[in-house]
Amino acid sequence: MDVRRTVPVKLDVSDADAELLHNTFAEFRDAANYVVSHARDDSGNIETSKQRLHERTYTEVRDRTSIQANLVQAARSRAADALKGVLARWSNGDYASLPTFTADFAEYDKRSATFHEDYASLSTVDGRVEAEYVLPPETDGTPFGEYVASGDYSVKGATLHHRDGAFYLHLRTTAEVDDTEPVEHPTVLGVDLGIENVAVTSTGTFWSGGLLNHRREQYEQVRGGLQQTGTESAHNTIASIGDRESRWAEDFLHNLSKELVAEAVEHGCSTIAFERLNGIRERMPRAKKFHTWAFNQLYGYVEYKAEAVGIDVTKVPPQYTSHRCSRCGHTARNNRPTQADFSCQKCGYEVHADYNAAKNVGFKHVRSGQKSPSGRANRQLALKQGALSANGEFSPATGESRDGQSGSSPASSAL
Repeated sequence: MDVRRTVPVKLDVSDADAELLHNTFAEFRDAANYVVSHARDDSGNIETSKQRLHERTYTEVRDRTSIQANLVQAARSRAADALKGVLARWSNGDYASLPTFTADFAEYDKRSATFHEDYASLSTVDGRVEAEYVLPPETDGTPFGEYVASGDYSVKGATLHHRDGAFYLHLRTTAEVDDTEPVEHPTVLGVDLGIENVAVTSTGTFWSGGLLNHRREQYEQVRGGLQQTGTESAHNTIASIGDRESRWAEDFLHNLSKELVAEAVEHGCSTIAFERLNGIRERMPRAKKFHTWAFNQLYGYVEYKAEAVGIDVTKVPPQYTSHRCSRCGHTARNNRPTQADFSCQKCGYEVHADYNAAKNVGFKHVRSGQKSPSGRANRQLALKQGALSANGEFSPATGESRDGQSGSSPASSAL
């Protein structure tokens, strides 16, 4: 079977080359968004066939951009995959708008880039740039050493990203291995979605929902005032505000999905697990229709971003993830006395409730594939600094405790 691994590598890029790459990002986004904007036919149907989208848009995109033909095709493929995700959500009765690409990224294959031992040559809007990899003095034992430098895996392509002022090339590698001898245990990242915290991972990273909820409330207040006015101008303004709110929220969720996928890559995860989103308003009394839309939108963004770096995305049943103890397995409603607190009534484990739920979400997927044909546990849950297998064996990275907590409070990050 084919084993896929993605290795993020920081690049050393000059100021002049950085400008070329940023211009390439802009034109790659423009190409993908152009394909999306021309996916709907006169009957209102959405086209997702890459070949038909190619025939419909290729010539126009080549005329309006300066990117190489292979980057044009990569942008079309990314748009087609995103459109398929939207149609899949529509078929499930979920609301989703057509995708809009806003992130700084570009997809490269072996025709638009050349991957050398210590640098990459990348196509841009004006020729190619060469960027050296920023590597430690010794790469043995690192993902780069195991999946790139060793020669055991082949680099098939890469996604170029820009974040925190630096460029990162996510190298996609593959190797053919014997099905009965897996080279390692696939690792799962569990994700809990909520109101106070939009997303929390089993690795202990929190994304606050404060800004998202605050902006939504602001827009609701403005709309309420305009509705009371009742004039035609007020109704036109309400429509304009709705469009502006959607664009802002989608950009927020795009950035969050990018960081979630980066979290999975950083911890070597091959799967990201979410709860099934059906009935989420019944399970979250404070959730509004807006939150249902936001969670579905986030899942869709994560799905196509993860696919680009060789990571699967799945959903697990939501039952008991909030009230089950991720340490001992005891399940009881009084384990969660408040929205933020989890305190197991059996073993005494105390932790933030959303972090506990994120571990339970991931562990459900771990347990669903507990044994491989050879009888080994073939999945493990990614924690803050280690991993937990289905049979309860903890593999620490830096000596953390079995429950995956390296401190008394969870790590936090806000967009």
